[in-house]
Amino acid sequence: MRNARLLLSLSALALVAAGTARAEGELNIFNWGEYTSPELIKKFEETYDVKVTITDFDSNDTALAKARQGGNNFDIVVPSATFVQIWINEGLLLETRPDQMENFKNVDPRWIDVEFDPGRRYTVPWQWGTTGVIVDTDIYKGDPNTSSIFLDPPPELVGKVNVVPEMGDVMTMAVLAEGGKVCTDDMEVLKRVHAKLVAAKPKWVAMDYGSIEKYTGGDYAAGLAWSGAAMRIRLEAPRFVYGYPKEGYPIWMDNVAVLKSAPNAENAKLFQNFIMDPENAALISSYARYANGIKGSEAFMPEDMRDAPEIVVPEEFVALGDFSPACPPEVNDLYTRIWTDVLK
Repeated sequence: MRNARLLLSLSALALVAAGTARAEGELNIFNWGEYTSPELIKKFEETYDVKVTITDFDSNDTALAKARQGGNNFDIVVPSATFVQIWINEGLLLETRPDQMENFKNVDPRWIDVEFDPGRRYTVPWQWGTTGVIVDTDIYKGDPNTSSIFLDPPPELVGKVNVVPEMGDVMTMAVLAEGGKVCTDDMEVLKRVHAKLVAAKPKWVAMDYGSIEKYTGGDYAAGLAWSGAAMRIRLEAPRFVYGYPKEGYPIWMDNVAVLKSAPNAENAKLFQNFIMDPENAALISSYARYANGIKGSEAFMPEDMRDAPEIVVPEEFVALGDFSPACPPEVNDLYTRIWTDVLK
């Protein structure tokens, strides 16, 4: 993880002028690894005369723990929808009122009155996608549309499966595979999930975020993966396919928020407004290969994203996906106990 050091700098810009104002100083973004478009950052820096520093995190839990500790100079954070309410409830986010920003008119109505931030008082869309499985078809010839790829790997994939270490995604897919509902507290289902995951882990080669090179180079032949990452892998190595588990799969959204402790809060607000411009949102998607929730951005995206099977869910799998909600604390506690055993 790259630790950034920023000079304390606050712009005197008014929010109402966010679309055209000039700024200066710095902006420190705390985001998932390999998720921020260098072209987008360069454009923002040149537009507002702001120096941007990116620091990576590898999970929602890591980001939240770092923020709780304090002592950092982060301005922007990009939590998943399932974590946004935790950040808000703990008083970690600044109420920036994106709904009053100039470019808010571009947000797809589907992503405005969201449960995790009704009306968008704190956050703006970054990217959204699905969690599924990825398989090297040179090694595995069976059906890729099943969670058994990582929960009960066939012999040819044993020791070649990577699983992203994100508790929410793994637990949700395992619960669905065991016939449970998202955020279930059914102990019989959770006992089966626990047994399944503990038995499966020795058959995995890794639990990490898996660079493209580890797949294309043959280190990984399958894995639990996110849709945009799967597309980037396929573009490098067409032998890989992305599967939508027939047992069910999560739909998620990551969101840009401003920390209450942000030393460069006005620059952070400028960034929120900036990425709601369709052309700028397209830069985000063109790099990481996920949809973004901004109307009109499709016109600026690469042609290969318009009908990519990782981006446009095939009709037969649409009904199998569910948007991941924030589970109640008591359910998260149950999931964490299982997850702790899986990580041992």
